[in-house]
Amino acid sequence: QTQLVESGGGLVQPGGSLRLSCAASGSSLDYNAIAWFRQAPGKEREGVSCISPGETQKNYADSVRGRVTISRDNAKNTAYLQWNSLKVEDTGVYYCATRFGGCRNWLGVEWTYWGQGTQVVVSS
Repeated sequence: QTQLVESGGGLVQPGGSLRLSCAASGSSLDYNAIAWFRQAPGKEREGVSCISPGETQKNYADSVRGRVTISRDNAKNTAYLQWNSLKVEDTGVYYCATRFGGCRNWLGVEWTYWGQGTQVVVSS
């Protein structure tokens, strides 16, 4: 059973930076895609970014492209989401998820395992 644990959330001012981590245990993610999703208060969950097993594919939602970078360290079984130029509308709970395979149709497929989420609040 794969378990995912997100960390790195917190309170940050608009324009600030933050790095979220997603640490996996129970199995290797070497052949898995890893994605980040978020859910803002009162809104539906939305996809943020996806990274393929070999990092050959990195997808980003239009709303975050240019402000966020996804990466992974397979040796640590961990994925990261580096935020720059955070906006108030980036506030929400951020979840990581994983599934076998790549990022093709990452917004339309079912993700196998999910973490519990980490809260990000962007406010002055």
